[in-house]
Amino acid sequence: MAKRGPYEKGEAKRTEILHAALEIFAAEGYRGTSLRKVAARCNLSLPGLMHYFSSKEDLLTQVLRMRDETARVRQTERPGEPSYRDIIREGAQTPGLVELFVSMAAAASDPEHPAHAHFAERYPVLRERVAGYVRQRMDEGRLTTEIPPERLAVLLLALADGIQLQWLIDRSTDMEQPIDDVFRLLAVDRDGGGGAAEPERE
Repeated sequence: MAKRGPYEKGEAKRTEILHAALEIFAAEGYRGTSLRKVAARCNLSLPGLMHYFSSKEDLLTQVLRMRDETARVRQTERPGEPSYRDIIREGAQTPGLVELFVSMAAAASDPEHPAHAHFAERYPVLRERVAGYVRQRMDEGRLTTEIPPERLAVLLLALADGIQLQWLIDRSTDMEQPIDDVFRLLAVDRDGGGGAAEPERE
């Protein structure tokens, strides 16, 4: 039976808060934004906002979960090379969410931190998804490597996360190019002139 009444209203308000925080962090930055602004957007006081979360860190963790969920939806709608480029480009356009991700990833090394469980769940899912994509490219004859897909997935995720950190330090860093370069190195040589190029960027 569906849960109704105060619980349902509470979940709706919690979702509203997370959407507001996601939009504000994306537009104005994570470190420069006060949670009071998020509360005001939702017609709440700061204590009223925190009523829906166990701590500030819990709220920020749930924002990351929502960010990942919306990214998964976009990947499902736009599979393949365009999807990873789109997500990287969106990161460049929303530095506040990249800041949030990097900061929370570092804090999540503490098993007691609210974000620890999120990242512990996140990486196995991403590794499986990336390994499946690599395996598909190998089956299609578009990629060749002696590295098993599962291990290559670890390398690609490490690259994607690492380039975000470099980009936060130096915004002139191209976050797409390193991933393109890796696929170019691994691409099957169809024409005898080196690795096959990835599709041109838009």
